[in-house]
Amino acid sequence: MDNNDNPDTMPTDEPTRWEITQTEDVFLPSVRVQIGWHDVQAAVEAGAILPTEAHALWASWATPGSPLRVGAGGGTAAVPTAAELAREDAEAADAMREMPTHPAPLERGPVFSFTNTLYYFGGMLAIGAMTLFMTLGWELFGAWGVFVLAVGYLTGALLVARNLLANNLRTPAGVLATLAVCLVPLAVWAFQSGIGLWPDGGPDSYRDYHRYIDWRWLTLELATLAAAVVLLYRFKLPFMVMPVAVTIWYLSMDVAHMLMQKDGFDWEFTRDVSLVFGLATCALAVWVDLRTRTATNAEDRQDFAFWLYLFGAIMFWCGLSLRESESEFNKFLYALINVGLVFLGAAIGRRVFTVLGAIGVASYLGYLAWRVFEDSLLFPFALTLLGLGVVALGIWWQRHEAAIHTRLAGWLPAALRPLASG
Repeated sequence: MDNNDNPDTMPTDEPTRWEITQTEDVFLPSVRVQIGWHDVQAAVEAGAILPTEAHALWASWATPGSPLRVGAGGGTAAVPTAAELAREDAEAADAMREMPTHPAPLERGPVFSFTNTLYYFGGMLAIGAMTLFMTLGWELFGAWGVFVLAVGYLTGALLVARNLLANNLRTPAGVLATLAVCLVPLAVWAFQSGIGLWPDGGPDSYRDYHRYIDWRWLTLELATLAAAVVLLYRFKLPFMVMPVAVTIWYLSMDVAHMLMQKDGFDWEFTRDVSLVFGLATCALAVWVDLRTRTATNAEDRQDFAFWLYLFGAIMFWCGLSLRESESEFNKFLYALINVGLVFLGAAIGRRVFTVLGAIGVASYLGYLAWRVFEDSLLFPFALTLLGLGVVALGIWWQRHEAAIHTRLAGWLPAALRPLASG
């Protein structure tokens, strides 16, 4: 089963039937098997081995001089004639061309080790210093001074990232490239302020970018998205999608502010815009996920959709959950939507949907318990039983998660079934 909860952790699979095979049956040193190319081809068609791996293994086993090659001199079979060898080679080549091209599993990031923790901790400190914790001291440099510093930091981060990538240090390279993306809005703000195009009437300090909702930030957000697309095409590192997802979240709130065309904060309108942007972000994540899973280049088969799924699901679920309704039917409909999220997450292996859906269902069940046992001494007991029931459901789900995933994946439309593949 595919585990996409974190692009930088390795999946933990339940024991397979290969791991529980009795050793005395198949793994004795004296046991030998005789296979041909058609057996390897059958294994590929069954999904047990990838085509590229099958070709490499067979080339290693059957190369002239290999002790595993039957009839290669000293074998038990007669040495084939040149014509027979040519015919077999042609048949093998035809079989390779006809072999199904199962894509390789999604490229996994490194294990989330202590070293990677240091990478991300240091990178987030640098990103925070350049974004969340920007102080008034930077304004002493003036707009053009800030612009030069931002572009200098951005260029340096990209150069270091390229050097790290050349040395196969993908995790720190991703952190540095992400820092470069996060510096784009600062550079754009300084440039706009420097040439006098920053609109009047709104925030006049960059440190407010992460604090206040305002339509004037739209130029920063659109420039960040454009720069991120260009840099992702160049570096292809999944962590760089994180600022893209955050920027889409900011964009949803600032677009709502622009559409309202008034000061203040319209909570309900912003909530609804967040719901719509969440759906759009999840749709974008599905599109990205499908492209990465069907890609043939290993560099393109990384989990670029993780952050889009995460922020998109949160935006949608929060917008949905914050809607107030006195109608029992609407509350029941909310519960059904959350049940759908649980099954969707299980089908495509994205647990963010399962977790949020489970929270929504639990909230609805808690509401029902409160309505039934309102002002009753039995309410604490009912709530306790509900909590224990959720824990028991979690245990059952963990034990049968692989089977649930397989069954639900079969219900997906044909166009979306690659999302359930490993």
